[in-house]
Amino acid sequence: MSTLTDSAAAAAPRKIDQLLAHYGESHRDPRNEKIHFVAIPLIMVSLLGLLFAIHPWVAYGFVMASLVYYARLSLVWLLTMAVLSALGLALVHAMGERVLLMSAVIFVGAWIAQFVGHKLEGRKPSFFEDLQYLWIGPIFVLSKLFLKLGLRW
Repeated sequence: MSTLTDSAAAAAPRKIDQLLAHYGESHRDPRNEKIHFVAIPLIMVSLLGLLFAIHPWVAYGFVMASLVYYARLSLVWLLTMAVLSALGLALVHAMGERVLLMSAVIFVGAWIAQFVGHKLEGRKPSFFEDLQYLWIGPIFVLSKLFLKLGLRW
């Protein structure tokens, strides 16, 4: 009986694979994907910048909470997102005193692009169903790159 249970568990898709598959359902149009490949990283950096403008520890706390989420999905995503978060924070620091203005402009512009992409797609953004898809977006973009490089998560 345990062999049947073990094989059924082994065949069950991992949560990360289910989340990426669901996210991918509303991101099939190549134009929408290309928009997301640019807009999602811009949104990530600008969000960190907006949070940093409130107080640096707000941005750091957000990164730490996000890394806990990624750690629950996979070690690969935890490490990848830790590196990208550090790079994002470095960019935010480089903005200096203009962090609020620059981040606000980038944030608004990138979200407008995202909604244009979904208009082209004809489907609403996944995060309208579940907010966790805001954290899946960055790894969706990276998963496409990882697949091209032959990397598994």
